[in-house]
Amino acid sequence: DDFQTILPLLEELSKNSIKARHWEEVMKICNTTFDVVGNPDFKLQSLLEANLVSVSEEIEEVTDGADKQLKIEHQLGEIKNQWKTKEFLFTEWKDRGVHILKATPMVVEELEEAQMNLQTVLTMRHVAPFRNIAQELLGSLSETSDTLESWVKVQMMWCAL
Repeated sequence: DDFQTILPLLEELSKNSIKARHWEEVMKICNTTFDVVGNPDFKLQSLLEANLVSVSEEIEEVTDGADKQLKIEHQLGEIKNQWKTKEFLFTEWKDRGVHILKATPMVVEELEEAQMNLQTVLTMRHVAPFRNIAQELLGSLSETSDTLESWVKVQMMWCAL
């Protein structure tokens, strides 16, 4: 009977989403220590001796949290990569040899969407390991948004001259 309970737990603990921080939680829950991360000599026996079955619900919470953290990590990576490579387009204004920003409404919309996504991420329960990264990214995007807004205002006034 324990075997039917422990196999799914072992499967959950073998997922790519399980990081060193999660193993530390598992050790704390089981009140034991084992060297699992990067240890080729780690044995299944160590997990069996940790009596995972008696704390299966807590272990499942850790593995569910790990999956959610992995999703958050991927989401932050996508937002970061999107804005790391973002380029602003310029166009010549009235054949005067002066270049102005082009297609700013779309960029502003994308900026707002990314900021809203980051604000949503920051409200999630499992964001703790990535909170600082998310806050820094949100701050950077907010500064970019403010700068772009000022640029567009000045550009509009200049073009009206």
